Amino acid sequence: MRIAVVREALATDSLPLETRVAATPDSVRKLKALGFDVAVESGAGLPANFGDSAYVEAGATIATDIAAHYAAADVLLKLRPLRQRDDLGAHEVDLVREGATVLGYFYPARNAELLERARARNLTVVAMECIPRISRAQKMDALSSQANIAGYRAVLEAANRFGSFFTGQMTAAGKVPPAKVLVIGAGVAGLAALGTAKGLGAIIRSFDTRAAVREQIESMGGEFLEVTFKEDGDGGGGYAKEMSPAFLEAEYALFRAQAKEVDIVITTALIPGKPAPKLWFKDMVELMKPGSVVVDMAAESGGNCDVTVADQVVVHNGVIVIGYTDLAGRLPTTASNLYGQNLVHLLTDMGGAKGWKVDFDDEVVRGATVTHQGAITWPPPAKPAASTPAPAATPVAAPAPVAAVAAPAPVKSSGHGHGKVAREHLGSARTAPLTWVSLAILVVAYLGLSTAGSDASGLHHFAQQLTIFVLSCFVGVQVIWSVTPALHTPLMSVTNAISGIIVVGGMLHMHGDLSRPAPILALFAVLFATINIGGGFLVTRRMLRMFHK
Repeated sequence: MRIAVVREALATDSLPLETRVAATPDSVRKLKALGFDVAVESGAGLPANFGDSAYVEAGATIATDIAAHYAAADVLLKLRPLRQRDDLGAHEVDLVREGATVLGYFYPARNAELLERARARNLTVVAMECIPRISRAQKMDALSSQANIAGYRAVLEAANRFGSFFTGQMTAAGKVPPAKVLVIGAGVAGLAALGTAKGLGAIIRSFDTRAAVREQIESMGGEFLEVTFKEDGDGGGGYAKEMSPAFLEAEYALFRAQAKEVDIVITTALIPGKPAPKLWFKDMVELMKPGSVVVDMAAESGGNCDVTVADQVVVHNGVIVIGYTDLAGRLPTTASNLYGQNLVHLLTDMGGAKGWKVDFDDEVVRGATVTHQGAITWPPPAKPAASTPAPAATPVAAPAPVAAVAAPAPVKSSGHGHGKVAREHLGSARTAPLTWVSLAILVVAYLGLSTAGSDASGLHHFAQQLTIFVLSCFVGVQVIWSVTPALHTPLMSVTNAISGIIVVGGMLHMHGDLSRPAPILALFAVLFATINIGGGFLVTRRMLRMFHK
């Protein structure tokens, strides 16, 4: 099978510049390993810093007859939706051979005409933005890989326009406060923006209608903003849903209060298949301090901010509003590498060259395929909701007594072996050490009584020591075996202090006749406590190395 890689829109075209490319030399090598023949349009990788020679070294052929290049492709790899090629005087839908497969962004919800043209040409179109957001598909999720880059770049664009430091500064000339950054929407792009702003030293805060992201925001050192009106905005698939008017009013009131405080606002809110919701209104922009910055990452879908102009930077009332739609493309090399790997993983999932199949039983392929065999297959059918089977009809009878109800079966652990052992074998885990402790107490008592003789002061002294020993044994057992196994490593480090006390006590008793039990027991106490201290330090050092970069 032949894969064709074509150049995206350049500055000379009627469309906005696209610097990314659908395949890099590294991904070409992996495509070759899957059994594909790869041809790359001459100059396709130059905006992303990949020359034709690099593709040739990777095993690709360079195509100079572009019309023939399209016509020979079994699989066309793209990034932007199929478009008009001004240099060829034709549309890519008409250039690619009938029945071919196209992988790239497509946006079927807003490209109905393009969708119909692809169907009429019998093209199989796999839209990368429609990859289901499930665990198995993460390696193919182009939206996430590109959103991560876009969120990072959004902060850099804001920093470039912002007239101060992100981090606070204390200088001889005076104090500069840290920048306050508000990110609206804590998806992949939003979290990337939060992490970047935090790394630059800013005070970060974020708002999201999904309460589930609170922990992620706070784990990054940010403040999770919320309204008093309770409503969950989780729309599934990592997206938010449209909220009720009452919730939105409370949300807007929160934003107006934040507009007076923050220096930088980054908006990321999108709703699949619909225009971006308006969240940052003109009056909110006017409440911000002059010199503040708004980066609207939803500009391509209409924007979250009232004054956003796509692909432009505008200044409104002294506030800079950035509406770039190519944020990921501003890091073209990395963005192309990640997108190329997404395509490699998807083509692997589709069987490679030898086992090629558009498998509608595959949830990932079915979810992303928008046209196939002359039919429009978008949107994919909804997954049937899990339903509880209705109980069989039974004769009406008096309710059974509570004692007759069987106890529920214990829930098995899913992958946490230590927790399972702790639950299922708690009794035996405690019984074993208690047995050995009891035996040790009996041995020590026998040795002590046999050597103490009938001297009253000796018996009194021994009774005191034995009492302390017994209490120490049972306290130690309870401390160690009542702690979850996951904490045994840090617990070993803490017990170094206890072991040190044992060493000191043992050394104080290591004197006198070695035929007596006391010096011998003290010697063993020092020996075992020293082993415990050494092991504790080794485990502590190993644990600390795990946190080194």
